[in-house]
Amino acid sequence: ARVLEVAKRLSSRAARGEAAEEEGCERHREPLKVFCKDDEAFICMICRESRAHRSHTMLPVQDAVQEYKGQIQARLQALKEDRDKLLGFREVEMRRNW
Repeated sequence: ARVLEVAKRLSSRAARGEAAEEEGCERHREPLKVFCKDDEAFICMICRESRAHRSHTMLPVQDAVQEYKGQIQARLQALKEDRDKLLGFREVEMRRNW
């Protein structure tokens, strides 16, 4: 669910032509340049140095975008394959019923 939420935010930003860092940190009004993997949130450089995030795993925003994009594409492919199997089963059942 968190991956989907992040993907939706990234997708809506991409559609508007924005980058995550353009939105800014609500607390510090700084650009969001880092993605905290532990909290699955975009954060600014000031938040990164805070006690709340200091020990967390961080990624640059663009790396996080690529990582989640890859995960989403892999899951989408698996869902498409499952859908194709189900449609095949449905077709077989409809033929059998007729």
